Amino acid sequence: MPILNAIVHRIEKSGNAPARLVPSMGPLPASDALEGLQEGLTRAFHAKSKAWGHFADPENAAQHGETSSPLAAALGEYLSEQRDFVALTRDLAERLATLLDAHLSVSGDLICLDIRHGDARFLTLALLHHRDGFAVDEALQVVPANQLNLTQMSLAARLDITQWQAGDSRQYLSWTRDRGGKKLAEGFAALLGAVEGVDASGETRTLLKAFSDYVESEELGEESSREKTETLIDYASDQASRGEPITLEALSGLLDEQEPRAFFDHIRNADYGLSPEIPPDRKTLNQFKRFTGRAGGVSISFDSHLLGSSVEYDESTDRLIIKQVPKQLKEQLKRQA
Repeated sequence: MPILNAIVHRIEKSGNAPARLVPSMGPLPASDALEGLQEGLTRAFHAKSKAWGHFADPENAAQHGETSSPLAAALGEYLSEQRDFVALTRDLAERLATLLDAHLSVSGDLICLDIRHGDARFLTLALLHHRDGFAVDEALQVVPANQLNLTQMSLAARLDITQWQAGDSRQYLSWTRDRGGKKLAEGFAALLGAVEGVDASGETRTLLKAFSDYVESEELGEESSREKTETLIDYASDQASRGEPITLEALSGLLDEQEPRAFFDHIRNADYGLSPEIPPDRKTLNQFKRFTGRAGGVSISFDSHLLGSSVEYDESTDRLIIKQVPKQLKEQLKRQA
């Protein structure tokens, strides 16, 4: 991933004292350390809970009395070479320092990266804090070292510049929202001029519900059901780790190589309202698995999210209660009765 531009601005904050910006005067030179930081930062960001959306539309913002994105306007000037990277990121750091005054009491470094990855170009922003660590110096002595804490990422955002410029997506901007409380998250979104365009966790849950319905409608055996579940989770988790969306057609092809459109057609025919591309929510994916068991001629398999709703387990009596009997099974039972 070639780094086209990189810079660090420090925001110093202590107690109730106003935040103070210590701006950098120039971009960072290329180095192996910078490449390593960029890779670690990308991995850490993809692991976070995020919102997905786009810049506020200037016309709609004006109609609703809102402010259109200053970042979008400044970024446009940077891309047309009317503004340099230092000025672009310093203005952003100044607004961020004002936001932190109201919500955080710790210092941090704002890392800004302009990256090219294949045919795409990305802008990554992250506020990182420090942690105490240790290092070994040239004399082989253990010495204290102040380290960037990639896992403690208070605020971060990633913009797919290529998709934004193409104008054919409403999911080109993602930002963290899992630290510092609701007010900080809302303030950060306003600072970016971001509008949430898709509910990643809701879309992921709907996809998993569609998959459960598909497995039931196809009357798949226990082993086949388990294999397809693993395929779904592996693909979705891999997309999440790379910061890329789940593509329904690609997923459908992985689930059934003989009938690659079977799952895709199931979604379209049942009208789940899913977009062709879904930003994966890692937390929702991690909670999804199938419970399976076989004993005494009885084979049971169901998705974990059904436990407590359609399926209940009474531990005191060791009974499994199925509230919604599958249609095919119900018809067989009626015929037998």
